[in-house]
Amino acid sequence: MKVVLLNYTKDAEETIAQAGKLCYSRVGVDEIREKLNENSIEKYITMLTNMGHLSPIEHVSFTFAVEGVSRTLTHQLVRHRLASYSQQSQRYVRLDDFQYIIPPSIAENPVAKKYFIEAMDQSQEAYEKIVDQLFEKNYEEFLKEGMSEKKAKSSAEKKSIEDARYVFPNACETKIVFTMNARSLLHFFSLRCCNRAQWEIRELAFQMVKICKEIYPNLFKNAGPNCLNGPCPEGKMTCGKIEEVREKYRNL
Repeated sequence: MKVVLLNYTKDAEETIAQAGKLCYSRVGVDEIREKLNENSIEKYITMLTNMGHLSPIEHVSFTFAVEGVSRTLTHQLVRHRLASYSQQSQRYVRLDDFQYIIPPSIAENPVAKKYFIEAMDQSQEAYEKIVDQLFEKNYEEFLKEGMSEKKAKSSAEKKSIEDARYVFPNACETKIVFTMNARSLLHFFSLRCCNRAQWEIRELAFQMVKICKEIYPNLFKNAGPNCLNGPCPEGKMTCGKIEEVREKYRNL
């Protein structure tokens, strides 16, 4: 898994402080800015997050690039709807040797791993055979429509791979770029850093928390699973490791 922060809002905590203070001020942003300093910004950010007044932090955004993850992960990721996503397309990108993610529980079990790899190899073989079968018919049809040979080949391949991709598994490796505002990120962390989240997206969330805390420690001081700042909300389904989890995130 590769997680890279491509871009983020500069001077974010100052921006949040200006936005939040404007809600309760008669003066404009210029006068508000003049009265801000590092200490007052830190105190104000802490106050906002503690009282749950989170709309000002929506003015701040982060753009991540993630590679070496499965489509299982990205299916879960895109359920966080207050975000923008750009994902590698299996419709336009031909995968002649697709990569895949092996879950740790399978990787450490020799027999399960053998079955898993066999299934991946079968998917690749089926994909290639289906592409070849569909290509000739699609190519002839495009030629009949008056396309040049070059254009017909390109169009036939695209049409063939967009249907052949249906054989690929959720394990298929993918790449995605996404942007979230800080409020959406905190919500994402509260759910996906939880031990009950699946291992892969939980690892992604953990890597993202580390990056965000390093850049804006005040804003993301309490970032992590819900149990970091209160009782576990999972009830009978709790992992039972609340102290261990709290120590992990508070020591970042």
